Amino acid sequence: MPLQRFWRNMKQYFELCNNGIEWNVTPGQNHRDSLEMSGSKTDCFIGYGTEEDGTLFLSRHYVFPTLRTIPNNTHGSFQLSLSSEQLPQLRIDNAVCAEHPVQFRIDGILSAVTEVLGKVRICRKFFPADHALGACEQITVTNTSEQTISLTFTLPERSAAAYGRGTKGVYVVEVSHTGTNIQLPIGKTYSYEITITARIAHQQTPVLYAATELRARRKRIRELCGRAVLKTGNPEIDTMFRLAKLRAGESLFDTLTGLRHNPGGKTFYAATWCNDQVEYAGPWFACTGDKKANLASINAYLDYIPFMSDLFTKIPSSVIAEGLDIWEGAGDRGDAAMYLYGASLFTLLRADSKVTETLWPAIQWCAEYCHRKMLPDGVIGSDSDELEGRFPTDGVANLSTSCLCYGGLGLAAILADELNESSLAQIYRTRQKNLGLAIECYFGETLHGFHTYRYTKGHDTLRSWICLPLCVGLTQRAEGTLQALFSDYLWTEEGMLTCERGEENKSNTIWDRSTLFGFKGAFLNGYIEPVWPFFESYCKKRLLCERVPYAIEAYPEGGMRQLSGESALFCRIITEGLLGIRPEGFSSFSFIPQLPKALPQLYLTDLVLFGKSIDILVEKNNYEVRVDGKTAAKGPLGQRVPIHV
Repeated sequence: MPLQRFWRNMKQYFELCNNGIEWNVTPGQNHRDSLEMSGSKTDCFIGYGTEEDGTLFLSRHYVFPTLRTIPNNTHGSFQLSLSSEQLPQLRIDNAVCAEHPVQFRIDGILSAVTEVLGKVRICRKFFPADHALGACEQITVTNTSEQTISLTFTLPERSAAAYGRGTKGVYVVEVSHTGTNIQLPIGKTYSYEITITARIAHQQTPVLYAATELRARRKRIRELCGRAVLKTGNPEIDTMFRLAKLRAGESLFDTLTGLRHNPGGKTFYAATWCNDQVEYAGPWFACTGDKKANLASINAYLDYIPFMSDLFTKIPSSVIAEGLDIWEGAGDRGDAAMYLYGASLFTLLRADSKVTETLWPAIQWCAEYCHRKMLPDGVIGSDSDELEGRFPTDGVANLSTSCLCYGGLGLAAILADELNESSLAQIYRTRQKNLGLAIECYFGETLHGFHTYRYTKGHDTLRSWICLPLCVGLTQRAEGTLQALFSDYLWTEEGMLTCERGEENKSNTIWDRSTLFGFKGAFLNGYIEPVWPFFESYCKKRLLCERVPYAIEAYPEGGMRQLSGESALFCRIITEGLLGIRPEGFSSFSFIPQLPKALPQLYLTDLVLFGKSIDILVEKNNYEVRVDGKTAAKGPLGQRVPIHV
């Protein structure tokens, strides 16, 4: 019998506003959350909300990925939290007064409006510096009382807040502010700023101007959100997509060996992973036209090439410490299959001759590595998967590695055709066909009455990653798999469980990445209407409820960290799922003109494919595709349509 859903209904705190969300605080609400924001050298986490007595809760945590600590490992980024005592406190009439939250707003910047009853209204804006080791706060104080008030500050203009020590020396964190002691007349406003900076001891203190950094932050937001614009008529989905573009693209950090995209979350910096960067983020960035994000993706693919020798030993799971070290504690996670799939898709979508020349040998190497890992049963062997053994994989073969190899072989065959290597293309297609048959024989299973897949041999419980065959074109078990994914065995109010919750398995763990793949696979295979209510519910909860406004990594592990790769996967639900976009060569793609009944339209404009600006306009009865503003195709909804650019 299906299990009862066990996740509680989440409370909604936020509403939509222009280009973002806002929480208008009402008396009695007791809620806290935090927002991660990234510049090129600083990641900042601002906690916000209400204390139990209704007063303001604020916390500040900063990560400096290029200030490496000892040991200089995956987690070796210098970071710290600052207490209120380490920051300048505003005194009103010589007293630190209790602030009551009025509104919090998130639109790429966190804004907080508070009141000291009968005294002042305070507006704060929080954001990272664009290219410096630091972060800023802009504060505006308005006298709402009926008399002149005095404003004073508890700290000098500059003070050392913390020290650290690492591979590059002694690290110094300083706090500066521009506040001055003044008399503020009735109805007047006073503004000042706080900057938090970090440096190595022998270096000069960075000089930050909050107004300049705010303009730079807004410019970067426009760069990331101004292309690939989604307009569906559903403002929650459109806003979720907009903010996902921001979260995916903002997390780019300058390191010793180049610009890198990183997951973030107080944990994962100055490194590259074969899942997050190579498989998840790279193919999305190839569609954005963003130069920085594409450069970071190329750097990610380049990180692994030195490990691709004629010995055909495994590539590392992660290249860490600014590209100077590696981590491979989980063994072979199927990383070559991840690379084969992600790099092939990125290369096709970019259609850049230099990128192709650089990555094509690596793609071929990964295809050959996977072939050499083939088991007698015809599936691809690996020690674990991208969850690194958190859930059983039997150490022999898992569905994820074989599916990614299957999808990657198909993409690599298209590349080979484009490069006039037809014999190699045929080899890849033959291997793909045989692997598809092997996946069906080895992993195909009936579980709880669902005609679906087992994830590994000997662990016959439903797993959310059974969605992967649907994402790479294996559709024999599509209906049963989708019924399983959205049954009470796996679906909860929070998304999909990683492993079914039953008497023998007490798992209550969710990982958004499999939920996001599940949505993509469902939409790609035409199962829009039965799955759409689940998707709308997911978007609303992630965007407006208790942990906002991005897709998360996992829970309970990681405490719902809002890692950036998951936001890239959310964007791909629209491009590769709802629209079914698939490259067919260096100058052609195909897509499926389909529209959920709940939407009046599906417009995705200024998507970048093959270096061209693509508009896809889907309405109730017809579609139109424009290339650089000119109509390339139009017609009725229904079957997959080829588009030549």
